[in-house]
Amino acid sequence: MPQHDLIAVRHRFLTDATGTDGVRESISNSWRRSMAMDISADPIDLQFVREPELDSPLVEAARPIMQRLADGLESEPVSAILTSDDGVVLSRAGAIGRLGRDLDTVRLAPGFSYAENSVGTNGIGTTLETRKPTLVVGAEHYRESLVGLACAGVPVVDPMSGRMLGVIDLTGRIEHGGALMMTLALSAAKQIEDRLLEMSGSIASSLLHAYNIACRRHAGTMVLAVSDDLVLMNQRLRRTVESSDQAAMLEHAVDCATTGKRSAAEELPSGLTVRITRVDTVESLASAALFTVHIVDSAALTPSSRRLPASLPGLVGHGSVWRQACTDLLRALETSQWAVASGEKGTGRCSALKAAAETYRPGHVRVFGPESLAGAGLAELADELDHDGFNIILRDIDTLDSATVEQIADLVSGCVDHGWLGMTADLGDGDTTLDTVLLPIFVRTVTIPALRYRIEDLQDLVPLLLRRITRGDDLRMSPAAMRQLAKYGWPGNVAELRNTLLTVVRKQRTGVVDIDQLPPVCRTFGRHTLSQIEALERDAIVRALTENDYNKRAAAESLGLSRATIYRKIKQFSIAT
Repeated sequence: MPQHDLIAVRHRFLTDATGTDGVRESISNSWRRSMAMDISADPIDLQFVREPELDSPLVEAARPIMQRLADGLESEPVSAILTSDDGVVLSRAGAIGRLGRDLDTVRLAPGFSYAENSVGTNGIGTTLETRKPTLVVGAEHYRESLVGLACAGVPVVDPMSGRMLGVIDLTGRIEHGGALMMTLALSAAKQIEDRLLEMSGSIASSLLHAYNIACRRHAGTMVLAVSDDLVLMNQRLRRTVESSDQAAMLEHAVDCATTGKRSAAEELPSGLTVRITRVDTVESLASAALFTVHIVDSAALTPSSRRLPASLPGLVGHGSVWRQACTDLLRALETSQWAVASGEKGTGRCSALKAAAETYRPGHVRVFGPESLAGAGLAELADELDHDGFNIILRDIDTLDSATVEQIADLVSGCVDHGWLGMTADLGDGDTTLDTVLLPIFVRTVTIPALRYRIEDLQDLVPLLLRRITRGDDLRMSPAAMRQLAKYGWPGNVAELRNTLLTVVRKQRTGVVDIDQLPPVCRTFGRHTLSQIEALERDAIVRALTENDYNKRAAAESLGLSRATIYRKIKQFSIAT
């Protein structure tokens, strides 16, 4: 239809929404959509949407093509425009002189949106709406201020996923628009998609290279690599994490890659909790990421077919949180899984880990503490690792400097199948050298509860420690003294309890110890003794917090409590979070 006839039809349509005879179907449909969205026919009053994202794969792939278009259109009144999938202009090339000023006037510039819901019928927005190449010439535009322009828009599609990434649009004065402009836009879109395919192959190649390096460096570690089009999992990860959990794990990994989080603990559908830690090797790849995966709580993993001992040999306690920790450690050692005993200092982490190892591992258990790893200590560790069937515990590794932790990781990473290794540490919130290079090598982490969370175990611990300190002398606590000990919070845990009893024994080796013979710190603490129901309630809250990574809202929901109630209970029971 000639432009003067089209102008008349457009005017009638905008006046009374009647008659589009002779107008191309794609244009008349777009006019109706624009009117239904109550788009103003004029003036252009667009608001700035956002700063363009210039480091996206689309912009990177289009950059050389846009430059070639700019060079080729230098003497032509035609501009090349690249937009995102929501119509926001990302870049503009070749708009010089009068055309550049005209495009600025109608806000066809970076940061402004030319989606149909912003400006009505146009080469960019209508292409996005129909997902088809669209030529809009002169009065086919919905807005009056655009009728002097011709726009040829072509969708740019990700060649791997098929997802529309944006539009390449050629815009010029109406007298220069037509089939030739559309042909040029089609060619540019094809070149951009070819570049995207090349880049995808390059990213996949780089990611595969980084993945192979990680698998060699972290032998025995679960390794996961993800990009837009590629997922890699090593054999240990595939065998350890059930297929039903793998999809959720991938979602969490993609979330970490997108948000930039270095490390996150996530619960999977089966109840298994994993810590996903990003590896530095591929941080330079914007759309790809490499992770190590570490199981934080794997009670549901490889369950034992036979009944495990109720506690660890040589250690005592009957509280539920203590029994669960014992069970978790014994399950780990039953299958020789490398394990971390985490928790506060003084809780008996090393003793618990050693007792579990001696239950299932033949031979002597060698313990290396921070003091024995200094200087020539690493050489001694290396010698011990050279023996097949080694049993080693690395104690208080969180107190070592980053360089020493990295050296230890290098020593042990290739020895996963040659023996058993345990580690004790007070694990924080992640994103440390320990979390990144050493923790992923261990299959399971078991938290040894603080004494304040198992205060009922004082009934077992106090008699045992007194017998050991006095070497069998008949010294015991009065009921009143035991009740007073139960009121104290024990920030130093079992180690502090032992030191307290040592203080008592220095003054009295036999008979009955009453309240007035306890150290002052125990006698002045004012918290009331918990009833059996209160103790059970406290244990349930501690367990819920632990299972939900100390997320108070999630813990409250799992217990059927309000957030206000769980906050009050945490304060009431002096639960550290």
